[in-house]
Amino acid sequence: MTRELLSSLVDVFFVAFGVIIGGALIGSIGAFLTGKPPLTEIYNLSQSLKIWAIVAAIGGSFDAITSIERGLFSGIHDDILRTLMMLFTALIGAQSGTILLQWLVGGEQ
Repeated sequence: MTRELLSSLVDVFFVAFGVIIGGALIGSIGAFLTGKPPLTEIYNLSQSLKIWAIVAAIGGSFDAITSIERGLFSGIHDDILRTLMMLFTALIGAQSGTILLQWLVGGEQ
């Protein structure tokens, strides 16, 4: 694994993690202002923002699909492996942020 790939994977992890944490916390401010329970909203938002965190972390879904297509049809297998590693790392980052927030707000709401 090259240094550039490792650096990219760390960035992807923390972007996905940050989208979950930031989105849920800022969203809870909106919930507070509208009279909804903020902790329940943090729990709900952390669940519903996962897919958007993954998309944001990999830089848009079309680039990932294009990389997989190029790997399958042009024989460039490094692109497939790199894209799958980025998707998996983004998924881990989003899930880590979700678990952290749900742990902080006290589990199921």
